[in-house]
Amino acid sequence: MNQDPPASDNIAKAAASAKAEARAAESAAIRRRWITLGEVLAVIAAFISALTLWNSWSERSDSKADQQAEAQRASARVATLVLIATNSGDETLVLKPASAEQTVQSQRILLPASLGVAPVETTGESRIEAKWFERPLEKAREAAHLPDNSRGDERLPMVIITRFLADGEPHEDVALYDVGYTISGKFLSGHKVTLRGLSLISRVKTAAAQAKLDARWRTLLPPNKP
Repeated sequence: MNQDPPASDNIAKAAASAKAEARAAESAAIRRRWITLGEVLAVIAAFISALTLWNSWSERSDSKADQQAEAQRASARVATLVLIATNSGDETLVLKPASAEQTVQSQRILLPASLGVAPVETTGESRIEAKWFERPLEKAREAAHLPDNSRGDERLPMVIITRFLADGEPHEDVALYDVGYTISGKFLSGHKVTLRGLSLISRVKTAAAQAKLDARWRTLLPPNKP
């Protein structure tokens, strides 16, 4: 006759089985946690890789944009003409660009209309000569009752239209300048005009150049000055 196992044995077996199941469940949970952590780390790694790639692309783009902007600024500087003058005797100013990258091809010089002097053209040798306007200037000063001798540097405005090359490309600059001069002598015995230098006033549009020039001349030498 078979006898059932004692109750204590069943309880022990049940407890052992429960412990085994608990250990299995804990092991499974640990594995799930490691799998989840691995997935998180993989996502983080992918994000870092993408961020690094984007930063590298952004830096290259910024560098390229900076290079392009600098090239544009350099091109604008080369295409912007500033004339400087040096004396070649008392009656001539030699003109040349401030930038060595520019080469003047020709110039057209406009004088105030009231002086009655036709525009002067120069080619290759950029300059301003007092003889172009000396006598009309003397008459204008006499009509305005100005003194025979300067009390400092006087100013005669003129527009200089310059055609020049920069980086092999042709450009044109239209600007209003003041020419500094002094005058000495007597009306009967003749005057002498000595050129002193050149000062940039503003850049102007070709169509408005003569009007701007004449307006400035009227401010410097008002007509019928008592």
